[in-house]
Order: sequence, then C-alpha cells, then structure tokens
Amino acid sequence: MSSGRHHPVGRWATFINNVEETLIAFILGAMTLVTFINVVLRYAFNSQLIWGLELTLVLFAWLVILGISYAFKVTAHLGVDAVLNIVSPSLRRAMTLLACAVCLAYALLLLKGAWDYWAPFAGLNATEGRWFPTGFANSRDQAWYETEQIPIPFFKDWLEATFNFGEEYEKLPRFIPYSVLPFGVALMTLRVVQATVRVITGAADSIIVSHEAEDAVEEAAALNKKD
Repeated sequence: MSSGRHHPVGRWATFINNVEETLIAFILGAMTLVTFINVVLRYAFNSQLIWGLELTLVLFAWLVILGISYAFKVTAHLGVDAVLNIVSPSLRRAMTLLACAVCLAYALLLLKGAWDYWAPFAGLNATEGRWFPTGFANSRDQAWYETEQIPIPFFKDWLEATFNFGEEYEKLPRFIPYSVLPFGVALMTLRVVQATVRVITGAADSIIVSHEAEDAVEEAAALNKKD
C-alpha cells in the first residue's frame, strides 16, 4: 500500500494515511478470520457464530466506503479519457479542473446526506436544507435501534447511559456500524480536495487511473514473449 505515499504530507495527513490503511488491513483480516471460523464451526462442529454473517456484511460495507477514499488517494478510480487525449493541453487541464469541481460538489452533497442519515441513530440532529446545511433540525431519536445479532464487545454500560437514556442494549446499537457513512465520506471529501490540489499545483494531471490496465496488458504480453 505504499503507492499512496508519493506526495509529501504533514504529520496530520500521515496520521490519517496510517489510520486509513490500518483500518482497511484490519477489516480484511477480520472478515477472513470470522468467515474461516464460521466454516470450521459449521463443517466440523455443526455450529456457527450466529452474528458472523451480519458482522461480515458490516465489515464489507466499511471496506467499500473506505476503499472509495483510498482509491482517490492512489488515483485508482477508473475513468474515460478518450476526449481528454484529443484536446489541447490547456483544454485538458480546464476539463480536469471541472471534473475535480464536480467530484468535490458531489462529495459535499454526499457528506450532508451521510450525516443526515447517521445522526438520528446516534441521537443527534440532522441538518436542515435540501442541498446545503442551513442549520440543524430536531430529528427523531433512533439511538435505541440495534443490529440483529452482533453483541456489544465492550463499553456496554457507557453506551446505554450515553445514547439510550440508561436503557439496556441487547445487541450492538446501529449507530456504531453506520458511523462509517459520515467518517468514510468525510475522508473521501478530504481525498478529493487533495487530488484537486495536486492538479492545481501541477503534481498530477488527472484524478483517475490513466492507462494502468493497458500497461499491465503490455507487461503480460512482454513476459509471455520471453517465456
């Protein structure tokens, strides 16, 4: 995962990079471990982790959302550059900056939507305004909503006292797995801003993968010829 460290970054950005990559690695490992344990239990002991499938689904959702921001960081998102390749360099740069602006606007709208969806599950208020936040609305408290099977591994008493008015949680509250929405989209927005800055400063000429697939095909063909 070292390909995302080509550009000089500050300590805070380095910290975010480390957290992002560590989370992705942890999620992949946890999904593999839980699935493996469930297979062994099912076929060897005729048993299973009841919450294993739901946890794997949650981890997969986290992996997808965090992967979107990571792909922006390493310029791995696919795109069509057929038009860009036939226009002048100045027009190509203008079109790339326009694409950056559109991606940033979309990310900000997605961030508002992510917060508005998650906030009620954490007992917080969603934003007012259809397109842009104009304040906070008095949202219906949904912090008592729970997952179907996932148990609470720690901080049960604190979670009940802080988010559920002291009422007992039987399973993990939904706002914990759903928290990846505002967190992941905020991280994606940060990555879009960073990609835009790289384009503006001339450190990059695109926010999409260039000809990585074509290069891979050429390398494979060259290796086959040597064999």
